[in-house]
Amino acid sequence: MREYIAFITLFICLTTQSQEKKEELKIYSFLEIEKLNKQSPKPIVVFIYTDWCKYCFAMKKNTFSNKDVIKALNNKFYFVLLNAESKKDINFLNHTFKYKPTGNNTGVHQLADELAGVKNRIIYPTTTILNSNFEIDLQKSGYLNSKRMLSILKRI
Repeated sequence: MREYIAFITLFICLTTQSQEKKEELKIYSFLEIEKLNKQSPKPIVVFIYTDWCKYCFAMKKNTFSNKDVIKALNNKFYFVLLNAESKKDINFLNHTFKYKPTGNNTGVHQLADELAGVKNRIIYPTTTILNSNFEIDLQKSGYLNSKRMLSILKRI
């Protein structure tokens, strides 16, 4: 019986110590990054998505759950999620951006259009990187796997 209890105790100790603490991706609002950027300037990664986009969902599930991507984003960037079809007003850089309907139950947020629009068109998902002065340094449309995302983040 003693051996059994010692074995269980040893097993519990080993499993709890071997479990790696999973780092969470820090997600900020536009209002937060304006304030934080004044204290500690960093580039901003904005992920522009929609709820119906399967590639957007895949990036959220795969790319943004990769431990190396999370580490890079948390340490060197501010990360923002922007639903391009959100109906909530967003105050950013002394401007209020609003949802603009384009038809019955369709529309796009003005800020998504500003950050992801190219020639009056948005491709979902779009990953936009702003420098610490809030200027667009890079726009990448389409699905980015973890390896490609890390490559981009390392170059910035």
